[in-house]
Formats: sequence, structure tokens, C-alpha cells
Amino acid sequence: MTAVAHTWDVRLPSTCMLIPFSRKNCFQLLYNLKVPAAGFKNTVKGALILQSISNDVYQNLAVEDWIHDHMTLDNKPVLFFWRNSPSVVIGRHQNPWQECNLNLMREEGVKLARRRSGGGTVYHDMGNINLTFFTTKKKYDRMENLKLLVRALNAIQPQLDVQPTKRFDLLLDGQFKISGTASKIGRMTAYHHCTLLCSTDGTLLSSLLKSPYQGIRSNATASIPSSVRNLLEKDPTLTCEVLINAIAVEYAAYHQTDNHIILINPKDETQFPGINSKAKELQTWEWIYGKTPKFSVNTSFNVSHGQSHLEIKVFLDIKNGRIEICNIEAPDHWLPLEIRDKLNSSFIGSKFCPAEVTMLTNILHRTCAEDGELQSKWNILCEKIKGIM
Repeated sequence: MTAVAHTWDVRLPSTCMLIPFSRKNCFQLLYNLKVPAAGFKNTVKGALILQSISNDVYQNLAVEDWIHDHMTLDNKPVLFFWRNSPSVVIGRHQNPWQECNLNLMREEGVKLARRRSGGGTVYHDMGNINLTFFTTKKKYDRMENLKLLVRALNAIQPQLDVQPTKRFDLLLDGQFKISGTASKIGRMTAYHHCTLLCSTDGTLLSSLLKSPYQGIRSNATASIPSSVRNLLEKDPTLTCEVLINAIAVEYAAYHQTDNHIILINPKDETQFPGINSKAKELQTWEWIYGKTPKFSVNTSFNVSHGQSHLEIKVFLDIKNGRIEICNIEAPDHWLPLEIRDKLNSSFIGSKFCPAEVTMLTNILHRTCAEDGELQSKWNILCEKIKGIM
């Protein structure tokens, strides 16, 4: 198993409580909110522990953005627990084509998301706990947060050998990564989020976080593969429910506050005014793919021609997720130069994605409806090109 995953147990901790919200008490938990219209007021003192009732990666990432943008965290830090159905989450400055197997994700129905923090790519599923520590910029301390997690783990299983690293990961038995870290530091507030592997699907994790695409050149931030292990493999009593409760208790003790976990609904605009627009933005092609740093693809493939094989070369420059330069080279006797030029120019400005190629293929077919051989060659080329997307 390589890389790291996110998720948790379906059951909810016994310490959880769902607080009814009304316009009057509307979000007591969300302190001096900097909300444009609603203007909620704080009546809660001390640190706060929240847990999302949603398993949607976009909604949960939107909660992070919302808290970061709208909450004043002076002397009032927040710990946020969240879990996602199967998803791959890339860092703010990463290239998804380099980081994961997009074709396999489409086949398996696994979502792709780009978060606003840096760091590497992670796999989320229901066997991994996600934690976000919100503080002021001045009190931001990733190592202190990781030490808190170690104390929580040792409180329920003293024999566990878990240590933080200089890269702000957590290692089990000195070699297996059970937690990865990323963060975002704003002008006044900051957050550190990390994972905690409990019982994630290691086979799917390894398969999805392995890019099959060849010939990509990019300056995007690259993930560092690591050997990982689930805590449940070490001790079958370490369920997500047990881990979440232990961390909540340790966090509350550290901040001298109540250890009740408050359940929140990320879709509720009365609690989080404007949050659904944040979630929608995180789902757009322009954010997930269009924010990829500029990169190029330089590859080749063979096509059958009679009893022999011909080499087709493809060079692409992609900026903002769209093809800026396209150069498909094929032998003149297989595909005439004027046809290649037409194909190359057709791709300029299109999204670097299979759906766009399919659409372009259909358009090109209409321009040569009577030429079955040419349509066949276009089909071959377009299917090969879709294979690198």
C-alpha cells in the first residue's frame, strides 16, 4: 500500500449531540462570525469540537473554507471531524493526471476533489478519520496537533508506537504512515488538516494513487509515495468510533473545554450562510482540472497498418486544463498532412478530457461523412488520445 487515505466509521460517537438551530440561537458554536448578511453572535466560550453528518467530499471541504473565511478564532480554536465516501483529494498545486488513475476513478465512481491547501494526494473512504485543527495564525502549530493525536492514541492503547516526523506525518512502528498533513495559512486564521488511517481499502488506495499516464512534464507539486497501514490491523479494537472519542477527549482536556462533539450539517444555509455556493465551486471542472499548473504531454503509440505497426507521436501543451498547443505526427501515407492539421487545430482550446475528445470526434465525423476509412483513423487517434486523459 502506498500513499495515505481519509475516512471513518459509519457509527456516531456516543458523545455526539445534534443541536437544534433557530434564527434566535443560530449557531451558537460559530463565534463572532464574519458573515456578510446573517451576522450571528457568539455565546460559546472556549474550544469547539464539530463533526459533519455528510460524507460528501465537496461539502466537507466547503465547511473548511467557510470556517476559515467567516470565523474569528481568538482563544476559540475548533477541531472538525469529517469523513467522505470514496474520493481522491489532490493538493492546491497538484496535477491530477500525474497523481492518480483518472480512468479507474471514473470506472469505480470515485470522486476527484482539489482542496485549497497544499500538500500531496490522499485517498478518502469510510475507513479513515479526517481532522481539521482551526486556530489563529499566531497559534498555528502542526507539531502540537500531532502530539495531541499521539497522546490520544496512547491513552487507549499504550503499546502503540506512533511518532510524528519532521514532515508532519505520523508513523506507526517507525515505518508505516498512518497520517498525512496539509495546511492553509491565511492573513488572520489558519488550519491544519490531517488523516488517520483506521480501516481504509488499501487495495483501492494503491490502485487509484498510481498514475498510468506517460510523458507528462510538469512543475506541479508531486506526492511522495509511502508505505501505509491501518490502525485496525494493529489492534482490532481501534475502530473509528473509539479513535474519534479518544481524540475529542484529549482535545477537550488540552483546551479545558467540554468534550461533546456537535454534529453539523454542511448543507444547512441557516448555519453556514453561502456554504452551498462554496461546495458548488469545488465541484466545477474549472476548479478541479482548470487550476492544474501548466504542463505538457509528450508521448507516442502504435497503430496497426496492414501487417505492420506505425508510430503516432503526440505533443500537447495544457494551460488552465485546456489544450494550448497540439501536434499529432503520423506518416503521410496513413494520414495526409492537411487532415492532421485539421485534427490539430480542432483540439486547440478544448478541455483536456475524454468527453471533449468524444465531442470533437463526432464533429469531425460530420465533416467527412462519406469517408469511412478516414473516420476509422480519426476514431483510432481519438481513442488513443483519450487514453492519456
